[in-house]
Amino acid sequence: MSDMSAGAMKARVEEHRKGDLRIVALTADGKPIPNATVRLEQTSHAFRFGCNLFGWSEEESDAQALYRERFRAVHNFATLGFYWSSYEPERGKPRHAHVDKVLEWTESVGIECKGHPLVWNHSASPWYPTDLAELRRLSDERVEDCVSRFVGGIDMWDVVNEATDPFRGDNFDNLLADAWEEYGRVEFTKHCFGIARRANPAATLLINDYRLGEDYEQLIEELVDGDGKPLYDVIGLQTHQHSGATPLDRVWDTCERHSRFGVPLHFTETTFVSGPGKWEEWQETTPEGEAQQAEDAEAFYRALFSHPAVEALTWWDFSDLNAWQRAPSGLLRKDMSPKPAYDRLARLITEEWHTTTEAQSDADGVAAARGFYGDYDVTVTGTNGSRARGTVSFRRGDDATFEVRG
Repeated sequence: MSDMSAGAMKARVEEHRKGDLRIVALTADGKPIPNATVRLEQTSHAFRFGCNLFGWSEEESDAQALYRERFRAVHNFATLGFYWSSYEPERGKPRHAHVDKVLEWTESVGIECKGHPLVWNHSASPWYPTDLAELRRLSDERVEDCVSRFVGGIDMWDVVNEATDPFRGDNFDNLLADAWEEYGRVEFTKHCFGIARRANPAATLLINDYRLGEDYEQLIEELVDGDGKPLYDVIGLQTHQHSGATPLDRVWDTCERHSRFGVPLHFTETTFVSGPGKWEEWQETTPEGEAQQAEDAEAFYRALFSHPAVEALTWWDFSDLNAWQRAPSGLLRKDMSPKPAYDRLARLITEEWHTTTEAQSDADGVAAARGFYGDYDVTVTGTNGSRARGTVSFRRGDDATFEVRG
């Protein structure tokens, strides 16, 4: 078991989330600029700090303005909803126009988007045909349409959701479940990945589940093509913790077990609540609950940010308003005021895990610095007061030498 003490997690963050880089300061004609002051200001993380963006709307209101501003202040990643029954409430009339509006905003503020989910049999639309082969054909067409239409705007997708146990009754007992079961649980899952891959060969495709035991690992092992190559690019791990925080050693074990597959891990749906209650019978947020939520959230983020296989962490529901299960699970209250958990995570992401630094260039114009992986604005100020500006994208494993020319 790994050391989960604060000191050990901090040391792992230093090892896995930061690196050494070199800025080569050059004049416009390629000559080195010695003794220059090189300032680096981080503008975004390589790590994806995210949340679902289900509360975004086109309305112009004070509440919506606060939602957007506070979202962009801490997040560089957003999950957009593609639940079939609500995304296409009438056959042949998907809500593409709404997503176009969302993408206009996310692009304007530099937020990367993921679509979720392409295939999931939770609930069903009244218009679904009773012919199961026809329903599968429509599902295939929907996957192809969504993935191909949003190339460049959404290049990451949760392809199939909760495929370990899709036939578990209640809202999952419907025509789409029947169509899936008739084709075969694993076979249909693999088929859907094939449709998505052909629609956008460059897309990042995820499998996503809440059951994180041996059954999920078995499914992942089976999601390969004829040559044994994984059909997925990323493994998605749901961690809704409505009934209390999972011990950090178990969280770490989840990372270790799934990192053996050799692909990045995304914690896709993370929940901590700030009020009492149970499934769909939640009460309002309380000061005591908010204090506990903040403690749990910070500990969880510190643990996962220190694991080298984890590349994304998504909170589930930014505000308590219309949150899943109507639970007090947001980082914001219903009036869009920030809870302590929001403030804690903001300090981590924008202060403790943020790099702003200066270095002096040597005789060859080279300035050395250390910082968190991410994107940077670079300003080079020469001894004569001249200035050169540039941007760099610093990633783990990449060549860490960048030129900035005046």
